Amino acid sequence: MNRMKLAMLQTDIVWAAPEKNIANAERLMKTAPGADLYILPEMFSTGFCTSPEGTAEEDPAVSLGWMREKSSEMGCAIAGSIAIHENGSYRNRFYFVKPDGSTEYYDKKHLFTYSGENLRYTAGDRRTVVEFMGTRILLQVCYDLRFPVWSRNAGDYDMIIYVASWPEPRIEAWKTLLKARAIENQCYVCGVNRVGTDPSCRYCGGSAVIDPYGNVLASCDDWKESAAAAETDMGLLQEFRTSFPVLDDADAFHIGRN
Repeated sequence: MNRMKLAMLQTDIVWAAPEKNIANAERLMKTAPGADLYILPEMFSTGFCTSPEGTAEEDPAVSLGWMREKSSEMGCAIAGSIAIHENGSYRNRFYFVKPDGSTEYYDKKHLFTYSGENLRYTAGDRRTVVEFMGTRILLQVCYDLRFPVWSRNAGDYDMIIYVASWPEPRIEAWKTLLKARAIENQCYVCGVNRVGTDPSCRYCGGSAVIDPYGNVLASCDDWKESAAAAETDMGLLQEFRTSFPVLDDADAFHIGRN
């Protein structure tokens, strides 16, 4: 069955400096060679800009162009969230770029009202599941992690990716909920957070890949900019779901669909 090597890029984001952040991402990618998929944090090119005027990238984004160029050059997929200004509105948009140039995206649904993200950004209204190398991947962004109904597995995905700017004071919630989402949905979960500081918060990382049993397969060191890789195995996942089919007994919820 299909295996995939994914690499988490836990970056220290320079505020409102896409060129510097792109160069830094390229440097980190070189420390984790041979991955099929590289994953960057939320708003990896600018930092978590809740006042996006003058900071968000105009569509088409320079950072998205880099993702497409690098994906094609390296023969891998690249994923990460960008603050986008499009048709008069701002979106926290999670792009998934494949080596053939095709691009899919998810607009963050649960905007972080505590920081005022909801006052400047337009929320998404659909779930996005991307298929890559035999794996179905649900795209989610940061605050979405706190809302399990939105990510409930209805048999339509095998892995969730959360990209985040999740601050240090609430990091234990991040680590706990990543494991919960993996266990309750019988799936792999990859959470990629940033480190460093911005005008409002401190970030300590906590990026990790979790297997369907809740075990940590790989993680980045807290407080350190770094890359870490893990391999997912769809054969093992299917064996587990078949031998222990708990999702068959799950409660029914109405959740958004494409």
